[in-house]
Amino acid sequence: MSRLVVISNRLADPRKPAAGGLAVALGDALSQTGGLWFGWSGNITEDGTPGEGDLRVRQAGAVTLATVDLSREDHDSYYLGYSNSVLWPVFHYRLDLADFNASYIAGYRRVNQMYARKLLPLLKNDDIIWVHDYHLIPLAAELRAMGCKQRIGFFLHIPVPPPLIMAAIPQHEWLMRSLFAYDLVGLQSECDVAHFTRYVRNEASAEELEDSRVRAFGATVVVRAFPIGIDVDEFTRLANAPEAVETCERMREEYSRRRLLMGVDRLDYSKGLPHRVRAYRELLDRYPENRKSATLIMIASPSRDDVNAYSDLRQELEGLCGAVNGDYGELDWMPVRYIHRMVARKRVPGLCRAASVGLVTPLRDGMNLVAKEYVVAQDPEDPGVLVLSRFAGAAEQLKEALLVNPYDTQGMADSIQQALQMPLAERQERHQKLMAGIREHDVHWWRREFLGALETAGA
Repeated sequence: MSRLVVISNRLADPRKPAAGGLAVALGDALSQTGGLWFGWSGNITEDGTPGEGDLRVRQAGAVTLATVDLSREDHDSYYLGYSNSVLWPVFHYRLDLADFNASYIAGYRRVNQMYARKLLPLLKNDDIIWVHDYHLIPLAAELRAMGCKQRIGFFLHIPVPPPLIMAAIPQHEWLMRSLFAYDLVGLQSECDVAHFTRYVRNEASAEELEDSRVRAFGATVVVRAFPIGIDVDEFTRLANAPEAVETCERMREEYSRRRLLMGVDRLDYSKGLPHRVRAYRELLDRYPENRKSATLIMIASPSRDDVNAYSDLRQELEGLCGAVNGDYGELDWMPVRYIHRMVARKRVPGLCRAASVGLVTPLRDGMNLVAKEYVVAQDPEDPGVLVLSRFAGAAEQLKEALLVNPYDTQGMADSIQQALQMPLAERQERHQKLMAGIREHDVHWWRREFLGALETAGA
């Protein structure tokens, strides 16, 4: 059996329960082959030399963890700069928030070259290499330039924008050309595949071949959608654990006279949080029977607070929540409970189960696994209703949710009202169908499908 090598920006010890479903799924595959997981250590060396970093290798059971430090200059240009100030906003359709600083791309290329240089001596001839996410798009091209012949697959965890938005990135052709150094490119949704193929058709006169193969830039790559799932059994165990059960019971006791609407997100401009608050305000205005009977709990965990776009978002969100509470609140009812803190993962299933309506309404998202977690956390006998943005990758799979346009304030308010009024039989039927799809296409299915396709693509 070939050894699996996983490369990602950050890595986790798969033996630890807090590692999360993705780390557990990758850890299972890595453990089967005595695999290698390579990425950034999380350490920044203030006086480090750009393009250089200390490599540390340690064992985590059968898995080898190899990490590299970044210099301050590399971190700021590769991670904060190109990855999160160019690629993240552009890939989420936010050209207005992109910072096209010309120096960022040099740091991005330099770090990917360094990673390739550090990784190459650790590789074996029959390794299968799986690269993850937008931080590492050019890694295969750098490895190929150094003589790497192994099969290499890439999975993008964020959406692919339409061709004209992609073309706004300086040196976008170099970026997209580098994807053709992979044997397989995996994307979250069929929409993402369509955007990718349209881009290479428009910009590089690409030829679409059979078996999902695309030829451009003198190379051929397989491009397919592999919608990522969650570890259903692991999350179910989490939902039945004492912490989650206690959280659910406490929430239901505290809000015994209310229906709870719940949103759990990172504070990020892609999540549509201000739009959600405006829709809730519209709900209270258009359907006054929800006053004093519905409470919106908004959990927005901190995210890059040192970036202006995020501090501006926090200020806007706090202002909107305060206005709703000031205009509609009563002495014995606060319409919105806004929490800007991390909530322990072991508590999240309990929060989800206590909520009559789960609000997952991003402006754009690669997948959004919280939507799937909300469904899994529900009581099948009395399930809540998922209100899901049509612009989340998950919407392609979770068609039994109430799909909404987060830009349509009145439409979203109407859908929330529909969720609150939905009869039990319809809620049960929708939940049953959602659960069947989530269980069939879980994170283990995703891993098997991708690695199976990579075996074939590299043959």
